[in-house]
Amino acid sequence: MDETTVQVLWGGRLVEKPETQAFAFQASIAVDNRLAQDDIQGSRVHAAMLEKQGVIPPDTAAALDKELLAIAEELENGSLHIDLSAEDIHSFIEGELTKRLGDAGRMVHAGRSRNDQVAVDFRLYLKRTIPVLCGEIQEAVAVILDKAAYYAEAVMPGYTHLQRAQPVTLGYHLVAWACGLKRDRARFLDALDRLDECPLGAGALAGSGLPLDRVVTAKNLGFKRPTLNAMDSVADRDFVLELASAVAITQTHLSRFCEDIVIWSSEEFKFIELSEMWSTGSSIMPQKKNPDFAELIRGKAGRTTGNLVTLLTVVKGLPYAYNKDLQEDKEALFDSLDTAALCLRIFRGMLGAAAFNTERMADACNGGFLEATDAADYLVRKRLPFRKAHEAAALVVRDCIEAGQRSIAERTLEQLKERSPLFDADVYDVLTPFACVRARRTHGGTSPDEVRRQIAELSETID
Repeated sequence: MDETTVQVLWGGRLVEKPETQAFAFQASIAVDNRLAQDDIQGSRVHAAMLEKQGVIPPDTAAALDKELLAIAEELENGSLHIDLSAEDIHSFIEGELTKRLGDAGRMVHAGRSRNDQVAVDFRLYLKRTIPVLCGEIQEAVAVILDKAAYYAEAVMPGYTHLQRAQPVTLGYHLVAWACGLKRDRARFLDALDRLDECPLGAGALAGSGLPLDRVVTAKNLGFKRPTLNAMDSVADRDFVLELASAVAITQTHLSRFCEDIVIWSSEEFKFIELSEMWSTGSSIMPQKKNPDFAELIRGKAGRTTGNLVTLLTVVKGLPYAYNKDLQEDKEALFDSLDTAALCLRIFRGMLGAAAFNTERMADACNGGFLEATDAADYLVRKRLPFRKAHEAAALVVRDCIEAGQRSIAERTLEQLKERSPLFDADVYDVLTPFACVRARRTHGGTSPDEVRRQIAELSETID
């Protein structure tokens, strides 16, 4: 391997260098090249601090800043391309500086190691990326809540154990989805707050013997504070694990939502009609219209879960402080973040274009005795203890089944009184699906007015 063609920052110690395949194996430029602008930002602030502290001359600091800014602009406009034969993005940027400035370019690395350099680049990248992902979540929630408001009174079966349980509304079901995404966004923001500490200046693990001002560096890079302990600064990947976990949970939510969509789009349910723009056909069966986008989102939850397990496994056996294993952190997290952003965009497009068969949903509330709980509640309001009310309603359901009846309302009042004399003619008013829904006015319930209140609250808190 020709050393002159490859930019390395550690060449002085080793007489022999890794051969080409081995060098490529340990290089990370293919993954960390997306950190280029963050690396430049960190280097500009670091160089300015070095000049202020008298570590490098003012003219050198000015030249470094000018060329770093030029490199940033050239990368942005495409006139400069990242050399993928470099070891990593840090080597490439410093190599460019050295080509342009000679020894002055070599001064930028004073007082830092690649260990703290990569840690600050990674955090800077996440500080600008996570808010964008939170925006994707907000937009997905907005689409869900628009649908929820439109269908606030559309009655459908609610399910437990995938068995019909009680009547709810479609709007209510959709609000439940939005609640999950709201928590997801909060997790990202919480993790973002915790990673908002600057590791630059920690060095390889023990700090620096040069007179660095880490407080100024942290402030000028937009961090709340410098990290407390230099060893922990370069060993810590908690922020990576937290974000990977947050992504995996978000993707699990999307997977569950898409499972509902896949089931609802089946011929057996026919609750939802996905737009042809968000469906695919079959290569052999001409009639097919498949919910492939929903299925792919569901499948990609496994991918992000796998990335989380990968990261936990990488970190679990590492001694403090830095180990080369940590180079594996970025590929897994970048993949998870990219996957989540794409899935959120696909999900909201798919849901926004979908139509719901509200008549079919309402019809599905007839039969299955979804009103049984309301029959028991009716007796409770007549002061019958709930356990006795539950038993009476259960016996009524059994009577209906034996008689081939599909709802409690098909029983006569006399037949109902056989199970409890407290039943009266007004019981029939509470047994319709919409009456069951309307009765659940408690905080968090499924009554249309309460659903609208939940939508308003979510809309306010997610902004």
